[in-house]
Amino acid sequence: MEKSLNGRVVAITGGARGIGKATAAALVRQGARVAIGDLDIELARVTAAELGERVSAYELDVTSRESFARFLDSVEEDLGPLDILINNAGIMPLGAFLEESDASAERQFDINVHGLIFGMKEALPRMLARGHGHVVNLASVAGKGGFPHAATYCATKHAVLGVSEAVRLELRGTGIDLTCILPALVNTELGSGVEAGRAVKKLEPEEVADAIVEALRSPRFEVFVPSSTGAISKVMALLPRAGREAIVHWLKGDQILVQRDSGRRAAYEERAAHSEPQQAGAEVADTVGS
Repeated sequence: MEKSLNGRVVAITGGARGIGKATAAALVRQGARVAIGDLDIELARVTAAELGERVSAYELDVTSRESFARFLDSVEEDLGPLDILINNAGIMPLGAFLEESDASAERQFDINVHGLIFGMKEALPRMLARGHGHVVNLASVAGKGGFPHAATYCATKHAVLGVSEAVRLELRGTGIDLTCILPALVNTELGSGVEAGRAVKKLEPEEVADAIVEALRSPRFEVFVPSSTGAISKVMALLPRAGREAIVHWLKGDQILVQRDSGRRAAYEERAAHSEPQQAGAEVADTVGS
């Protein structure tokens, strides 16, 4: 039977814009009470006001476990016990691997991986104490392969899938569900200046949000968006590496992120490069794949 989300308390990281914002809106329509955490607290407040009285805004730096703990403490104090955590915050700077700064690589792991781990470590004990809950981790189809000019980003999304699968097995029999969402290219700031390839169209954030809601109502571990990318992934896994790479090249999947419009991405890249607590609006929340 499908689960009802009416009255559920949901916390979303990076919820001020993009997929996070679209997910908050979709959950409100399901009757949930939503807390959006974001480094850009002013934008988060604007988003909360836009989405209505069932949405609250909180400041959150996912790279700090202490900040994450304060965020969830405040959510539970204001809205009640946490039912669902959606680890959505992430950044995706693009560029050749050998030209990437160490600071950029560290920042991606701090936000995309450590932030998600901090979130699970803070949320899961609360859920385990009550015997129910659901964690949703935003991964990417980039976590299933390697895409030139996004090497470190791909590494972070492989890490998200790996840690999620291991934690899911540790949670077996506890009443806690864990889901990974694997979107392809999404029409958000993170995906700006990047065009879809031959196999998959560019998604709207609302499509990813609807997939998240569906996974919360009918839990399962891996959710590809669109679902066709899941079928493609399964077929590709059966082929030898040379065959997989030949198909990816024919589909131009190895050029999608290389042949980007740098001008259209400039504003996003600048914010992602300064995604630190003192830089308002810098934590950019969404994911992107091939």
